[in-house]
Amino acid sequence: MLTQREHSLQELRFKLQSRDFEEHKIDTILQRLSESGLQSDDRYTESYIASRTERGSGPVRIRAELRERGIDEALIETYLEGYAELWPALLQRVHDAKFGTEPCTDRKTLVRKARFLQHRGFPGELIRQFLFD
Repeated sequence: MLTQREHSLQELRFKLQSRDFEEHKIDTILQRLSESGLQSDDRYTESYIASRTERGSGPVRIRAELRERGIDEALIETYLEGYAELWPALLQRVHDAKFGTEPCTDRKTLVRKARFLQHRGFPGELIRQFLFD
């Protein structure tokens, strides 16, 4: 499973459970993988954030997805901090790819753009600064 991509401990646990491994064996396997460095939630988090930002996802969405995968909030915050200065440029890139670079003054279109950017996982304050300042 680890040869294709990084996995969080929780993902590996679910996969092993779905294959009917006994719970005590799962714990032993996961502990050995972590101790040997074959599995790392740190590496997984770093890789996941890099992958999602490349696809145009914002920090809110990435944080939620990592929580679903069992990653600790402190670890998420540590890695997302490294991207803090990149969010405005990423938001601009995502916006321009979808809507182009023409400014918009139509309220209905602004709301549609804001909803799209929010769905992509960008924080409301960043969206407001981008669209209304």
